Parts: sequence; structure tokens; C-alpha cells
Amino acid sequence: MKRKLYDELLTWKNKRNGKSAMMIEGARRVGKSYLVEEFARREYRSCIIIDFFKVGEDIKELFKNYKDNLDMLFTYLSTFYSTKLYPRECTLPYK
Repeated sequence: MKRKLYDELLTWKNKRNGKSAMMIEGARRVGKSYLVEEFARREYRSCIIIDFFKVGEDIKELFKNYKDNLDMLFTYLSTFYSTKLYPRECTLPYK
């Protein structure tokens, strides 16, 4: 099952080429976060993992304030997490 879901993520990545987001839903504690984090680390040059249950209000505010300016959002996130983001070669999985 894990391999099938991983392959679906890989198909999405190759088909959409960074032009869309994916939302993953499902029951609690079935491995969604693990799968997405593994995929992000293997398939992208860099990634930032954000857990919205644990992150401070400052990061949540960035998403509210810059939802219409993704370049600025990614610049701030890159700086805050000290992670270089590469166009079409990075991902931001979050919980």
C-alpha cells in the first residue's frame, strides 16, 4: 500500500511539474505525515516541514499575510528555517 501511494505522489509530481498543490486527507495515525515527509526528502532537492500544531503564531501569520505573494512567503520561510529553496525542486509539506 505504501508503495502504491508513493507512486501516486510521484505521478502527481511529474505530471503537474510544480504547478499545483496536493492535499492529503485520511484517518488519524495511518502514516500520512511519514509518507509525505519521506517523499519530500527523496524527491526534492530541499524541503521545509511545518507542523501547524507546533509552530508559532509568527509562521502562521506569514501564511495569512502572504497567501497572495508566494515568492515573499517562500523567501521568509527559507530565511526562518535556514533552508535554501530551489525553484521546482523544493516542497513544503505541513501538518
